[in-house]
Amino acid sequence: MEFGAVLQTNPPASRTVHLAKLAEQHGFEYVWTFDSHLLWQEPYVIYSQILAETNRIIVGPMVTNPATRDWTVTASTYATLNEMYGNRTICGIGRGDSAVRVTNGAPTTLKTLRESIHVIRELANSRSVEYNGAQLQFPWSRGSKLDVWVAAYGPLALKLTGEVGDGFILQMADLDVAKWMIETVRTAASNAGRDPMSIKFCVAAPMYVTDGSEAALTHARDQSRWFGGMVGNHVADIVAKYGEGSDVPTALTDYIKGREGYDYNEHGRAGNTHADFVPDEIVDRFCVLGTAEEHIEKLTALKAIGVDQFAGYLQHDNKEETLRVYGETVIPAMRDVIVAKV
Repeated sequence: MEFGAVLQTNPPASRTVHLAKLAEQHGFEYVWTFDSHLLWQEPYVIYSQILAETNRIIVGPMVTNPATRDWTVTASTYATLNEMYGNRTICGIGRGDSAVRVTNGAPTTLKTLRESIHVIRELANSRSVEYNGAQLQFPWSRGSKLDVWVAAYGPLALKLTGEVGDGFILQMADLDVAKWMIETVRTAASNAGRDPMSIKFCVAAPMYVTDGSEAALTHARDQSRWFGGMVGNHVADIVAKYGEGSDVPTALTDYIKGREGYDYNEHGRAGNTHADFVPDEIVDRFCVLGTAEEHIEKLTALKAIGVDQFAGYLQHDNKEETLRVYGETVIPAMRDVIVAKV
C-alpha cells in the first residue's frame, strides 16, 4: 500500500512546504492538497516549492475541477511542473465542491467532467487533442506524464471513473462503502473494455493517532467530525438526484437526515459547527482513528478489498506526531517484507 498526506494550503505557505517535506521523510509517496482558491492559497504555486525542496514526493490536488480553471491552463501547469521536476505530479479531479459553491456556482455535469479529463490528460501527456474545434498540443512539452484520478460517489460518477479514470479517489474509509464502490468502478471498467485491475484505488480520510484512551478517542473524533460534514455535501447531492432508495449504501445516506446546512467558511476545519449532526459511529466508520495498531488493522482491511493508496487528511491539531507514528510504525507494517538474505 502507498501513502499520501492531504494538506490545506493555509498561510504561511512555508508551513505547507514543511509538512510536505516531513511527509517525504517519513515515507509518504504523495502529498495532496485541497484546491479551493478563495478559501486557501493557490496550490500549484506551492507545489513548485514542494517539488524544489523534495526528491521523490508526488504532488497534486484532492481535488481540482473543470469549472474554475481553463482545462488547457491546468494541463500546461502540469506539463511545466513535470518538465521542471521530472514527472512528479498527479491530477485528482471531480465535479467541484467548495471552489465552485463559494462563488455561487454549481458542480459541473458529468459530461463536462469527462471531456475535461480527456483534454487535460492528453495535453499533459505531451499529446495533441481536439479542443473547441481546434487541434492543440504544447510544442514545448516532451515526455510529460500525468495520471488523472477521479473523485466520485454517485453511481453515474463511479461509472465514468471506471470508463476513463486512471485512478479512483474515495474520500471516506468506510469498508462497506469502499467495497461497493470499488466493485462498481471495476464493473464499469470491464464493461468499457478496460482492464479493471489497471485502475488505482485511493481511500482518503482523516488519520488521527491516539494513545488508546477513551478521552483521546473523543478528542480525535471531535477533530475529525468536519469530514462527515464535508462528505455530507456530496451525499446530499446524490440523495437529491437518486432518492433515498438508490443503490448507494444506506451507511452513506442515512446519517445526513439530520443535516441542516453547511457553511463553506468552515469547510475542512476541525470544530466545524455545521458538522454537529455527524454521529460518532459515522466518524469512526469514515475516518481512521485510534492507536497505531488500530490504524494498521483498518488499513490492512482496506488493502484486502483492493485499496492501493491511503491518503490521510491532516486537518487537525496533531499533524507532526501523526506523520511520525505513520513513518515509524504504520507504514513499515504495511510494506511487503524484504529480507537481506534468505
